[in-house]
Amino acid sequence: MDKLAGLSVFVQVADSGSFAAAARALGLTASAIGKTIARLEEQLEVRLFHRNTRSLSLTAEGAQFLDRCRGIMEAVAAAERELAGSRSGDLRGKLRVSVPLVSRQWHRLFLSFMETHPGLELELNYTNRVVDMVEEGFEAAVRIGILKDSRLRMRRLGSFRRVLVAAPGYLERHGVPVDLDDLERHDCLRSRNASSCQLDVWPLGPDPARRSARLRPRFIVDHSEMLLTAALGGAGIACVPEFWACEHVRRGELRIVLADETANTREVSAVWPGGQVACPRVSAFVGFLAIHLPPVLAESREGGSPC
Repeated sequence: MDKLAGLSVFVQVADSGSFAAAARALGLTASAIGKTIARLEEQLEVRLFHRNTRSLSLTAEGAQFLDRCRGIMEAVAAAERELAGSRSGDLRGKLRVSVPLVSRQWHRLFLSFMETHPGLELELNYTNRVVDMVEEGFEAAVRIGILKDSRLRMRRLGSFRRVLVAAPGYLERHGVPVDLDDLERHDCLRSRNASSCQLDVWPLGPDPARRSARLRPRFIVDHSEMLLTAALGGAGIACVPEFWACEHVRRGELRIVLADETANTREVSAVWPGGQVACPRVSAFVGFLAIHLPPVLAESREGGSPC
């Protein structure tokens, strides 16, 4: 017996109150309904109904089983609606995505995606920690940097550069660094990676890790957005995504320093569990970002020059 069909018959009998009523609702005979229930009870090794010639009622076990079966049938119906919607382009259901903290600046993109798919529920988890997507229940993630996990499938979304910035007031007090050696005497605002517990490596010259290790960290945070706030407050020099800084640079609130020394870029990619064809929700989300994110990353640059 098809187990799902058997569960459907069981729920219908419980709702209808008799085999005959359930048979009419399902277009079957009362005899077929009775045989289906009997086989189900045999498989479960438990009696689901008290029945005699005049009445039918659930046993305690049957009532408990009914609650479970309703959940199963509702989940199946929701999955069918979701698949039907996917085929028609009307996405339904919930999409849970892990995104990096820098993406807080991309909120307009996420809102636009939701407007494009009004039937979709989008849950974003902002973190710089590398999450276990399967274990933690994420269907997709946006990652910064080189992808090292071969278990994941990936699509490149774009790239951005980081720049060194400081408030004019700080530079008036401490001077503008003229080269990487001069940078070492300045107050540097650093962030600590939540996964590795290491300080961030600034994109400095041909040996960034060695250069970064020689910097003087005046202020360390585990939340990269705070670096921008601290730099605006005149606390020192910070290394931040260019698309974070440019609006403040245009308003004269920040200045970029040593621009020629920070020319390398960081990759942005979408990932999802390997060995799987991306579900329609993930495909739609990744495709949307692949089209709309690169202009956001590049809008601060004209011909490759900073801001």
